[in-house]
Amino acid sequence: MTEMTYRRLGRSGLKVSTLSFGSWVTFKDQIDVQRAKDCLAAAYEAGVNFFDNAEAYAGGESERMMGEAIAELGWPRHSYVVSSKYFWGVKGGVNHRNTLNRKYLTEAIDASLERFGLDTLDLIFCHRADKETPIEETVWAMSDAISAGKAYYWGTSEWSADEIRAAWDIAEKHHLHKPVMEQPQYNLFARRRVEREYRRLYEDIGLGTTIWSPLASGLLTGKYADGVPEGSRGALSGYEWLRDRLTDEQKNAAVLELKTVADELDCTLAQLALAWCARNPNVSTVITGASRPEQVEENMKALDVLPRLTDEVAERMEAIVEGR
Repeated sequence: MTEMTYRRLGRSGLKVSTLSFGSWVTFKDQIDVQRAKDCLAAAYEAGVNFFDNAEAYAGGESERMMGEAIAELGWPRHSYVVSSKYFWGVKGGVNHRNTLNRKYLTEAIDASLERFGLDTLDLIFCHRADKETPIEETVWAMSDAISAGKAYYWGTSEWSADEIRAAWDIAEKHHLHKPVMEQPQYNLFARRRVEREYRRLYEDIGLGTTIWSPLASGLLTGKYADGVPEGSRGALSGYEWLRDRLTDEQKNAAVLELKTVADELDCTLAQLALAWCARNPNVSTVITGASRPEQVEENMKALDVLPRLTDEVAERMEAIVEGR
């Protein structure tokens, strides 16, 4: 298997593995600590150094599970990068739900550190934009968290280009720690934001990206072509909102056409889709997910596909999706 490669996180000096591992959906909802440990170990063994999480995943239990598993694995702290994200909150009350106010962010970051069992997080994200809290208040709070040693870098997730630029300009004006990275959805079915909306930000402010849902929640694996399989993400309670997307006839027809490309390159649909995302030079890392260590190992083989994914093949893939 191709050796893991590493990319700078935007214009920062931090390097993250081209393929990373995230806990959304799987930790607590699908797997226990032992299985989580097995998946983390498989990813780490393959060279993954970035592990993505969020306060809202399983109501904080995902962070606790990841922290416990990493502690049991005994990884040296310098050898991995771990993140969390904040917006929805896990406590009740008007100041701890759907907000990015200073009180919430300060307390939420402290709570994450406690759940992880760590002194410092590497990356912290504003999980969504807050239309009510002034961006200036959020920028100061995130910058202060960096200055206090609670994290090394901060960024955003699913913010508009205008919101990211506004945050960066405020930080520049007040000599604060600037947002370094954005975590947007990016896959063959969701391209506009990464490829068009953020285009100027890569050059202007050196924005890095840690992209999520590279397989469109599993749609690009082909497993939803005949409906929602039992035990899959689309069958989970609380994820009903995903089912219509996963069973979309036109998109599943496009996936079947993509299968011919995967067959020609001697790879799986998942490996093809992951390689397509990693091919974008503005993608710092592609966050993968898995509920079994075997899935982790299969996903990592996308690195083998990357050199075979020529401009011609990529254009063919994109034409298939756009045609549907």
